[in-house]
Amino acid sequence: MKVVVTIGYDRKESFCYNGIVNTILETLNDNDIEYTFIDLYEDGFHPSGRGNIPELIEQYQKVLCEATHHFFISPVYWGRCTSMLEGMFDLVMTTNVAYRFKHLFGVYGMPIPLWKDKRMVTWLTHGGPASVIYTLYVNAIALRLDLGFATFIYGWFRSSIIQFFSVPFVTDEKRKKMLDKTRKRVEYEIRRYHKKTK
Repeated sequence: MKVVVTIGYDRKESFCYNGIVNTILETLNDNDIEYTFIDLYEDGFHPSGRGNIPELIEQYQKVLCEATHHFFISPVYWGRCTSMLEGMFDLVMTTNVAYRFKHLFGVYGMPIPLWKDKRMVTWLTHGGPASVIYTLYVNAIALRLDLGFATFIYGWFRSSIIQFFSVPFVTDEKRKKMLDKTRKRVEYEIRRYHKKTK
């Protein structure tokens, strides 16, 4: 089992970084799981592609291709992941690396996932409550990420999105439960992988 953990957020004191990322890394360490940690800010990644060195993109592609699991962590900004993480999706998960298109007929084609042997788990944190996200926004944030991105690359039912709501406003006890859920999810992925490979 090889895991790539990626965050595109620069606030290291945040719940995303200090809470979720640290919990994931601690859980992987406790279980002796090999992982690569990608901090897009620390690496000097640029979401527009300007100023990026090709070697950095190739390095990301290499570790992602070799991994069995991809973990992404992001706060939700304006109904999407941070621009850093979205930029990584655009520049790293490219055609013929993560997916390819198959022509069907006429102007119709379909994506063929090239990473369907991998699993993707994404943690999203919201400032707003679940009731608003699920009703007013019809859970569009997670649906876009799943249907408009993950299915192209990983195929159907190979990705999971874990959402935590009202993070700045809940109690420390509720945030602790969120981190317990994070730890249990990582442990579930480890058990699932070992059971499948026996």
